[in-house]
Amino acid sequence: MRGARITYALDVLLPDLDLHLLGEGTHRRLWELLGAVQLDDGTIRFAVWAPNARGVEVVGDWNGWVPVALTPQASSGVWSVICPDARPGHRYKYLVHGADGQVVMKADPMATSAECPPSDASVVAGRSGYVWGDEAWLENRAADTARPLRIYEVHLGSWRHGLSDYRSMGDAIADHVSALGFTHVELLPVAEHPFGGSWGYQVTGYYAPTARYGAPDDFRAFVDALHRRGIGVILDWVPAHFPKDRWSLARFDGTALYEHADPRQGEHPDWGTYVFNYGRNEVRNFLVANALYWLEEFHIDGLRVDAVASMLYLDYSRKEGEWIPNEFGGRENLAAIEFLRQLNGVVGAECPGTMMIAEESTSWPKVTHPPEFGGLGFTHKWNMGWMHDTLGYLKNDPVHRQWHHHELTFGLLYAFTERFVLPLSHDEVVHGKGSMLAKMAGDDWQRFANLRALYAWMWALPGSPLVFMGAELASWTEWNDAAGLPWHLLDHAPHRGVRDLVTALNAASDAWPAVWERDQDPMGFQWLEADDAENSVYGFLRWAHGGNHAVACSVNFTPVPRGGYRVGLPWAGTWDIVVDTDAVQFGGSGFNGGRTTTEADATPWQGQPCSAIIDLPPLGAIWLAALRP
Repeated sequence: MRGARITYALDVLLPDLDLHLLGEGTHRRLWELLGAVQLDDGTIRFAVWAPNARGVEVVGDWNGWVPVALTPQASSGVWSVICPDARPGHRYKYLVHGADGQVVMKADPMATSAECPPSDASVVAGRSGYVWGDEAWLENRAADTARPLRIYEVHLGSWRHGLSDYRSMGDAIADHVSALGFTHVELLPVAEHPFGGSWGYQVTGYYAPTARYGAPDDFRAFVDALHRRGIGVILDWVPAHFPKDRWSLARFDGTALYEHADPRQGEHPDWGTYVFNYGRNEVRNFLVANALYWLEEFHIDGLRVDAVASMLYLDYSRKEGEWIPNEFGGRENLAAIEFLRQLNGVVGAECPGTMMIAEESTSWPKVTHPPEFGGLGFTHKWNMGWMHDTLGYLKNDPVHRQWHHHELTFGLLYAFTERFVLPLSHDEVVHGKGSMLAKMAGDDWQRFANLRALYAWMWALPGSPLVFMGAELASWTEWNDAAGLPWHLLDHAPHRGVRDLVTALNAASDAWPAVWERDQDPMGFQWLEADDAENSVYGFLRWAHGGNHAVACSVNFTPVPRGGYRVGLPWAGTWDIVVDTDAVQFGGSGFNGGRTTTEADATPWQGQPCSAIIDLPPLGAIWLAALRP
């Protein structure tokens, strides 16, 4: 090998306790045992789990990629060696002599840094030198669970053209999201992935932030920048499947190590990927420790767990004969269920105040309930049914909406069975689905009005709102991951109006916590009008803790203005009009005449002892709010 020079290596014996914990699947800080670990004396210890390999060697920059043999660690399946010449920044891989007789050069499954794709070597990261400045944020996060949650979902590579590194993106996104009033950013996966078009959902480097935007410490700076501005960071995390790239996790030691060998259990037919073997202790440990790694090492505030439904069902996206029933003959993946319960239990114990959010697209019961009560233990669940019903309703021409009226009320029948996030995510604006604006029915004016009414409806409902980046721009075209968002649209008044409305909704939510603080309490929600299908009008109350204030939301989903509309209210007096989606400042018609208050009298209406008259605008929503006298 050209460039080779004399090198030496030291055999190493890893602590028995660490190896024991790995074997039983309970090593909480696995990244300190496996991978390229910098020791106190500055040397680099390499360790990899490959129990069926005939031998493992490490090759890297420090000696011209001359193979150095690793030593097996008893019967643990772990191989290890110290290479004193290795340094942070050096690239490396493992030469795995597989049980199948093949010798394959593999990236390190536990690498905490990697080359920028399309290169695929692992990189010795060394110890982080980053100095955090978010102590106050972390203290408040752990102590305060009664916080609003309003999420702005981001794909880092396409948020703004020209921003290409974690540090500059952190400051710019913090500025923008803070101005809009969102509480959290949710990032599409940032773990290393070879194909950018997967948006990070086909992961090859579970412990390595993608090098596309900088080094691991640069990503720490990104998170820190948002925390210092009071904005939380949620990360999309993908434990459901991984790609088949030969140099990565697939058939790692010449056997199906991380995955099942039988394709009926170990392969995902939709995505062409492998499925993790959740019944194997070391695989569960790899994933649970990975969750802790992001939460602890990068101060992440929550993980949104992707494709949970595909984990829960053995027959997910499979035809008859393409799946294997569980030991009781059922379709439930018992090993995956136990893994999820273990995962959520460990995260809750080790990282108090963080969130575990399930993207679970079926009606699996008790996703956000504790395991001791038969639940999976997540803190939140995406409400995919609400998303589907709502967007389906708004695609209808208003004249036909009366026949679909209860598509919007149906979600309130189960709104309190889980702790829900209401998602209008990236998945809804790609692959020919069109932009949010393009989904709305009617002419251009009606599309904007529909979109504004949707946002006001969504923000007032029980459940935490989530929108994909660019929702505030009201783009005409669907998301293109190869280009930046169309920021130039803000030069046009209708688009600025949508942005300003989103800002106003977030501000009103802060000023009137009734719209979020009792999201899990059925007594915090009360219908005012649920059955006016003929006019496509809806109304409801949101109650604050103790009933000290209330917010009444009324929505007209037709272009027919409804002047002199009476709204039932719980007490008389002055009620503030805190949101009017038809206001001129938001691009509306100003049907309400710019009024900012209305007076409620003792006329009973809609089951309430009092009521007020408002001008309910076409395709518009109005929030009324008042303190209890």
